Amino acid sequence: MSSQPWWKQAIVYQIYPRSFKDSNGDGIGDLGGIIEKLDYIKSLGADTIWLNPIYKSPNDDGGYDISDYCHVQPEFGTMEDFERLLEGLHSRGLKLIMDLVVNHSSDEHPWFIESKKSINSKYRDYYFWKQGRNGGPPNNWPSFFGGSAWQYDETTQEYYLHLFSKKQPDLNWESPILREEVQNLMKFWLDKGVDGLRLDVISAISKRTDFPDSDTLDFNETIRKYYANGPRLKEFIHEMRSKVWDHYDVMTVGEGPGITPQNAGEYLDDHHGLNMIFHFGHMFLDQGPGGRFDPIPWTMKKFKAVFKTWDDAFLKNGWGSIFLGNHDFARMVSRWGDDKTYWSESSKLLVTLLMSMRGTPFVFQGDEIGMTNITLSSLNESKDIETLTGWREAEKRGLSEARFLEAANYSGRDNARTPMQWSSGVNAGFSSCTPWMKVNDNVRTINVDTQQPDSESVLNYFRRMTSLRKRNPALVFGKYLPLETAHEKLFVFHRIMDKEKLVVVLNFSAENLNFPPELSLRHAIRLAGNYDDMESAVIRPWEASIYRL
Repeated sequence: MSSQPWWKQAIVYQIYPRSFKDSNGDGIGDLGGIIEKLDYIKSLGADTIWLNPIYKSPNDDGGYDISDYCHVQPEFGTMEDFERLLEGLHSRGLKLIMDLVVNHSSDEHPWFIESKKSINSKYRDYYFWKQGRNGGPPNNWPSFFGGSAWQYDETTQEYYLHLFSKKQPDLNWESPILREEVQNLMKFWLDKGVDGLRLDVISAISKRTDFPDSDTLDFNETIRKYYANGPRLKEFIHEMRSKVWDHYDVMTVGEGPGITPQNAGEYLDDHHGLNMIFHFGHMFLDQGPGGRFDPIPWTMKKFKAVFKTWDDAFLKNGWGSIFLGNHDFARMVSRWGDDKTYWSESSKLLVTLLMSMRGTPFVFQGDEIGMTNITLSSLNESKDIETLTGWREAEKRGLSEARFLEAANYSGRDNARTPMQWSSGVNAGFSSCTPWMKVNDNVRTINVDTQQPDSESVLNYFRRMTSLRKRNPALVFGKYLPLETAHEKLFVFHRIMDKEKLVVVLNFSAENLNFPPELSLRHAIRLAGNYDDMESAVIRPWEASIYRL
């Protein structure tokens, strides 16, 4: 297994710095707080950290609006703190993936400030500026955050493109000078010894420069047809690789909304492309035509099909990332499990799924202790621009606040961004003062300190599963062969490598289910499971088991 690239064998722990740990008592998580918890992260069995953006930013969109790519956001610390963090990671054998946002910048970045001054500015082509059409925007493209993706600017009487917030103007990768700027800022961090880059919305850096109107009201379809998979995407990625990445020992993982199983391989070429992508096949399953705040029921049939479809795609070319939640989605146990009656069992089941799939697992902070969605009592409690702009658009359509809040509490990004629950004490042990965002009410029962000494806790089950994965190469590299079963809520699959054959049995329901007749467990050894007693004639509610055949 050691001959394989490190990133294929990695278990990645994602940190949202603002909410992880506050070391200086200002209510905001910081680099010092992460440094304090490096031994904890190491104890989880994770060997890599993915750090959400820490760059200087006005924080219109949680740091994904960068005003200076080469300086640390002051509330997170200093460059010296960053260098201490990197040294602390490497001294423990841990690696660091930095989150880099190069589809757009902040409107407070010097490039954009200069770009908007004049149509003759040398920075004008760093962004997309166009004249309006019939007294309105250049086309009908909607923003991810509601409203038009175009913003009018009085100074030059033209519109600029922003697929996200109006404070996040899209960078124009058609400009060779802009691409050179991006290459230089990548080199800045790689020269410091960063091990990997997570490239935000990389699927959208190549735009349809004819800017046609969207012909669909389905937002996710608009992403696929108009925002992602642009005509020069493969070329731009290859250029970054040949001019930057190939000169460092670095892995690259791209966020790929709109990338499909059919075209994913084009961006994962061994010699020209990214190492990995995040696809969103399962993450959009419960979104209706209106997107995040238009929730629809999801089915296990489609959920299972996503894993098969994408594993087949990566088998042909590339390597997959396995995740069930992150900073942009609801908590995994609240979305895919049962965060009430079977909170512990379903949290462990989802951990089992993450650690038994082919690909690199990415785990979001707090999921190792089963943190759940928060319930906002009013939209005044939301800290997320997507939720707040979404509400303004919904209000125009006549939706009540209560109805919108119900959708936001189910799928909003605030759910993932509440402070990490370290203890049942004041402010969850996150900070010595009032946190920037309220702590989840269930902190007394769900926290690290309570779970540490409990051998049957979600936390210690997580540790056992990471250890099991590391001891069993078949769980990392083995073939993935799902077993069709009569009961839709039963998810069964084999992992096969050489003579090693494992089977994973997951009951995504509150029912007792019979073992499928197609599955023979005679002479099987149970390696792991989320119920204390090892043997049962049935598969119990939210039971997860791994067997060696």
